[in-house]
Amino acid sequence: MEKSKSVRITSSIALIAVILMTGFSHAQDSLSSYNFPDFRDMDTSLRSTYPFVDYSKNNYEFFSKESPNFTIFYQKLNGLIKNKKGKLNLYHIGGSHLQADIYTNDIRMDLQTRWDGLMGERGWVFPFDLAKTNNPGNYEFSSPNSWVGLRSVVHKPKKIDFDYGILGCAVTCADSAIIIKFMHDRTTVRPPINHLRIFHNIGEFPYRLNFGADEILVERTEHNLELGSTDIYFVDYIDTFNLQFVRTTDNVPELEIYGFLMMNDEPGISYTAIGINGAGLYTYLDNIRFEEQLKTYPPDFFAYSVGTNDGNMPYSDFKPEVYKRNLEKMMQMALRANPDCALLLTVPNDSYYRRRYLNKNIARERTVIIELAQEYKMAVWDLYGLMGELGSSKTWRNNKLMRGDMIHFTFQGYHFKGDLYIDALLKFMDQFEEIETKTASKNG
Repeated sequence: MEKSKSVRITSSIALIAVILMTGFSHAQDSLSSYNFPDFRDMDTSLRSTYPFVDYSKNNYEFFSKESPNFTIFYQKLNGLIKNKKGKLNLYHIGGSHLQADIYTNDIRMDLQTRWDGLMGERGWVFPFDLAKTNNPGNYEFSSPNSWVGLRSVVHKPKKIDFDYGILGCAVTCADSAIIIKFMHDRTTVRPPINHLRIFHNIGEFPYRLNFGADEILVERTEHNLELGSTDIYFVDYIDTFNLQFVRTTDNVPELEIYGFLMMNDEPGISYTAIGINGAGLYTYLDNIRFEEQLKTYPPDFFAYSVGTNDGNMPYSDFKPEVYKRNLEKMMQMALRANPDCALLLTVPNDSYYRRRYLNKNIARERTVIIELAQEYKMAVWDLYGLMGELGSSKTWRNNKLMRGDMIHFTFQGYHFKGDLYIDALLKFMDQFEEIETKTASKNG
């Protein structure tokens, strides 16, 4: 074995030993000295409602002396709240937990209503309805046309010669006149749109775009042939549209749609959920156009909740080094899009393999996550730990927070998970506010 490989392995073993001996304790430094309360904004009666939850673990854990990227993120967020100027793009990636967009929509609504004057924008959406798979409940796409849905989990890009983008899905239609309708649904937060970006076929785009309503006036339209996108700027704000694609020439290839970006000129936060049923890190790494599309709408914050499917296998089949390599590649894509991006590595929830076997791979994923958090000076949200660790999903199921498969949550469970997530974010803000105050006092 090469000496460099031996050193890396020895270092990893040493780190794991330290983590195990300390019970995943923080490094003794400024980021670990903050005394987190169990509750920040949540109802404290939850302690008696769900006493099996370890609320003391519901915070951002740091395993480094400092985190420059989270310092930058805090300063940007704090400045946005105080000055009501600017935008922040937050991303959250996962599998089926995020395709449903239940708890991530709770997070989105909270962040877009918590502070006055910071509505923000919707960000990325995909017409899952047209792909004939479960669509988030907070928006709806419809069309009279016949569509073919492609999902990177099922329709592997290497087998069908299809380059997926950041959302990992596509819909295609071969009709000569195509209509797509969009509307918000079952949500009180409906950020207006005056800039719509459509991701579609690369190269010449032989379609004329109409909006089927006189009151929707288009200021200008811009095509990016290399990226495969069209930007439409509206004169006024809209919150729904009836988009028509009309062929301008004969012998046109079928229309491919990879997603929509819904933007506006208002200050605030966007919160994009990226999720495909059954997806693992390997799924997104195969999406050739993931990074190039991410760079068009670069992240200020990126949460990784990918690992349930990566570790859903017998203990002997799971390879921690592969999981680590894949997660690091995903992290590096976000950092190439924005070197200052704050990365939150979330430990997957406890689960059972095939409903019968305790999944001990989650704890191994946690070890990998902590290693990467320490190396990159990023944060960890330990969902596995706050749930109660190994076997806790059965307790959550018995308390109607998880479904019978002991992988997915119930609606009640997802909403509870969203509350926990927001509370952890608010605790992070309090922590960094205290650090900033102490630093200013020391320098003052």
